[in-house]
Amino acid sequence: MKAYFISGLGADKRIFSRLKLDPQMEVINIEWIAPIKNESLSNYAKRLSSIMDVSHDFIIVGVSFGGMIAVEISKLLKPCSTIIISSTIYSQDLPLLYRFAGKLQLVKLIPSWLIKSSNWLTQNFFFGTKSSSEKQLLSKIIADTDSGFLKWAIISILSWRNSVRPDNLYHIHGTNDRILYSKSAKPDFVIENGTHFMVYQNAGEISGIINNLHLNLPSKTS
Repeated sequence: MKAYFISGLGADKRIFSRLKLDPQMEVINIEWIAPIKNESLSNYAKRLSSIMDVSHDFIIVGVSFGGMIAVEISKLLKPCSTIIISSTIYSQDLPLLYRFAGKLQLVKLIPSWLIKSSNWLTQNFFFGTKSSSEKQLLSKIIADTDSGFLKWAIISILSWRNSVRPDNLYHIHGTNDRILYSKSAKPDFVIENGTHFMVYQNAGEISGIINNLHLNLPSKTS
């Protein structure tokens, strides 16, 4: 079965490098495409979905911003399952501060270079990186991210609207996530002390959840 992995905002496939997945799973890392000016998150997801082969069974795994993209793609393509990690299903579960900033369009006033900066607050507080190798990886990922894409993605998140939960969707979230936190969200799997960087930090536990879900999936083509 094909498994399409979508990384988070300011991240790439390196975030998945510690996952140990079922060898029957054909992992395909989705590369970002350039957004169109003022493009919505849902329309971007629709264009990105054209890369996916839907002639066979497949699943989608998305982290953070990639999880929101996965939600929108799932509404269109109906995969066997969708797994979102450190993300949100509903736009109403975005932190209130984010929704307020989105209404005021404050992000448009912030220079792209400032959004892209990786500093102590970004690494230690928001992402929750702990070891020097984790901090180094995050810094490299952010440095390699296009600043224009980063700014567009943040704006698209803050203006995103979704109230639909696609079928066969599973949400994995950490109790110490300081970027996407919500008391109203009800994840299917909770990682104790998991941070926003937990797909890398808690790769063993998350691999087990993904593998178990994969093994129990009914085939759509059988």
